[in-house]
Amino acid sequence: MSDVVPDVVSAVIEYAAALPVRLRAKPPRVHCITNTVAQAFTANTLLAAGATPSVTTSVDEIAGFVASADNLLVNLGTLDGERREAIAIAVDAAVSKRLPWVLDPVFVDRSPPRLEFARTLIARRPAVIRLNAAELAALTGEAPSSDGARKFAKANESIVALSGEVDIVTDGVRLVSLHNGDELMGLVTAMGCAGSAFVAASLAVDRDRWLATASAMMVFGLAGELAADRSDGPGSLAFAILDVLHGMTRETILQDGWAEA
Repeated sequence: MSDVVPDVVSAVIEYAAALPVRLRAKPPRVHCITNTVAQAFTANTLLAAGATPSVTTSVDEIAGFVASADNLLVNLGTLDGERREAIAIAVDAAVSKRLPWVLDPVFVDRSPPRLEFARTLIARRPAVIRLNAAELAALTGEAPSSDGARKFAKANESIVALSGEVDIVTDGVRLVSLHNGDELMGLVTAMGCAGSAFVAASLAVDRDRWLATASAMMVFGLAGELAADRSDGPGSLAFAILDVLHGMTRETILQDGWAEA
């Protein structure tokens, strides 16, 4: 690892600093299959960042929407029958078009059928698997750790973005720890879903999937941190983070982005 570690932190911060401009210069279209409670906030997050969202789950329409998009988010939060069918169609369309899609395996630690469905999706090789410690433990059968995340990423040929008090992003070789964020973010429903959609948007504007994921996680965490500084609680945070994302600058990220290898 010694040959890659020295450049990891500077590369992530530089890519993160460029991300807002890249998103605004060439707005990506991101199709989001996400929680019913998360659709509006997720769409507003993408709009604030410069991307264009769509959220239909109609089995008659979804293949066309994905085919005309730049990326796909599959979130398992509200996993009803229609969404299961829509997800299968959407992933087929994404794979056919070679879109680097994102999987957010929400609550696989609470439902064996959901866990098995997530495993079938992981076998389709999503570009990024964004999950928390409990979800990683359910998928690996082991206590969550940075080494476990690295092994899981390598075994599945995907980027693993492990969210928590400190976020970890690894492709199985490179690994970075990201320290931006605020605990208030955890009190806003759909915050994680919106973060995954933001990662999906970033993949559409950069070929290096690991750098794209790490930079998106940094920018989104920093936006939440700065929004918390101007908020009185979770309600005002939900509005403030949209404003912060919309106005995010390169200088702010270079000054306040915090990563460690």
